[in-house]
Amino acid sequence: MGRDEMKSASLHSFHEEHVAPTDPFQQLVRGMLEQLGEDPKREGLRETPARVEASLKWLTRGYQMAVEDVIGDAIFTEKHESMICVRDIEIYSLCEHHLLPFFGKAHVAYLPNGKIVGLSKIPRVVEVFARRLQVQERLTDQIADALCRVLKPLGVGVVIEAYHLCMMM
Repeated sequence: MGRDEMKSASLHSFHEEHVAPTDPFQQLVRGMLEQLGEDPKREGLRETPARVEASLKWLTRGYQMAVEDVIGDAIFTEKHESMICVRDIEIYSLCEHHLLPFFGKAHVAYLPNGKIVGLSKIPRVVEVFARRLQVQERLTDQIADALCRVLKPLGVGVVIEAYHLCMMM
């Protein structure tokens, strides 16, 4: 998914197109609100369980994605000997410890070994793993491992610079 496609895939549009409400999930959110001392029936919270369900499903949609599917047939045999680098890929993920967002930029580079992938596919590979409950270290490894598995390059480098709300608030 290119940057423009990633930005246009908003939570609102995802909710309208992909999320069928599930009562057990929403019931859990209602219970959580009650445990916090809130009344889930009050006007401002009536739609909150459905919104929370939609947002969590959207933020973790990477579980329904596979690297092979997002790359598709965009692997090409090419005698290319220079490093290929895609910088400043926007990432948004959820810390698995607190369920709070972390966000930033990923920089991905690889040294081809006879195969290259379409440049727009690298941000999509990042998205597959970022849209899961994560820690930054595992996210970095999963991106590198996926590219190694699919491309079998001479080398891969992944750097992620991120802001973690669980550490900022």
